[in-house]
Amino acid sequence: MAKVLMKGNEAIGEAAIRAGCRNFFGYPITPQSEVPEYLSRRFPEVGGTYVQAESEVAAINMLYGGAGVGKRVLTTSSSPGISLMSEGISYIAACELPVVLVNIVRGGPGLGGILPAQSDYHQATRGIGHGDFRLLVLAPASVQEAVNLIYEAFDLADRYRNPVLILGDGMIGQMMEPVEFPPMRPLDSLPEKPWAATGMKDRPQNVINSLYLNEHELNAHNFKLKAKYDQVAREQVRFETWRCDGDLDVLVVAFGTMARIVKTALADFNAAGGRGGVFRPITLWPYPHEQLRETARRAKKVLVIEMNTGQMIDDVRMALGPDREVGFFGRTGGVVPTPDDVLAAIGEVTGKGAAR
Repeated sequence: MAKVLMKGNEAIGEAAIRAGCRNFFGYPITPQSEVPEYLSRRFPEVGGTYVQAESEVAAINMLYGGAGVGKRVLTTSSSPGISLMSEGISYIAACELPVVLVNIVRGGPGLGGILPAQSDYHQATRGIGHGDFRLLVLAPASVQEAVNLIYEAFDLADRYRNPVLILGDGMIGQMMEPVEFPPMRPLDSLPEKPWAATGMKDRPQNVINSLYLNEHELNAHNFKLKAKYDQVAREQVRFETWRCDGDLDVLVVAFGTMARIVKTALADFNAAGGRGGVFRPITLWPYPHEQLRETARRAKKVLVIEMNTGQMIDDVRMALGPDREVGFFGRTGGVVPTPDDVLAAIGEVTGKGAAR
């Protein structure tokens, strides 16, 4: 298929259709509203079901029902909308239901603003809901990667029977880039779901439940979930390294589109005689702690750059240990660091400057 120029939000919607999703439940909130807008037009063409719920709380429980009967289901939202969904997400994880969630992040806290940020890192990886559960969290750096990860996220959700979250800073949703779409998945090729609650005519009763009043049963269930999360952590760690061969003056750790801005700055830094590389985690959970630790051994300095006040830095420090100094540069509230800002931060850490 030829490449087409497309806004990120709309490309996310089309990728979900091509992955075999025919059910969307959501509520409009900027900067992700083009996803439901696109699907409301596109779903009738492919026999899909689009429901604009009365709230995010209603939407996530509709998602619970759709996944419970074995359908591929999607919701998209932004920061405070995901907060409202958090209880339902916990229920879905407890019931081991495969769903795909997209958060196109806005600035916060509170209502915040509609400009891009990366301030939901802790929410995605630490505190999206109550209880002992995890989400597989994927952070694309381009519209094309968002398309690829959305397409794959449905398979990952089915494979592990667990929610998968795509965390895209606001730029991913709003920028336009050329993308090539994967082929349309035939619906009859999707995985069978013998556990789904589809009626008892030809099989024993299936029960989808997150309530365990017996503490020993709940204990066993939670450790069953933990075994699954341990498996995900072994099998799904993803990351990218850029110009990390040999010894480095600085290793910059960044995720999402921030990593692209960092690469632009480091290209100038390296052209001026410096040696800098980028480590970009693609899975924010499971986080590539071991891979980062190994890469950072060759760097004199480590600098974390994020569009927040410092959230991923916790994972970087966990990877590198208490004896390794880790620098930080960030902007938040919708302020996007420029390559010049990044270059200045790199110069401050390394003592080496480079003019642009």
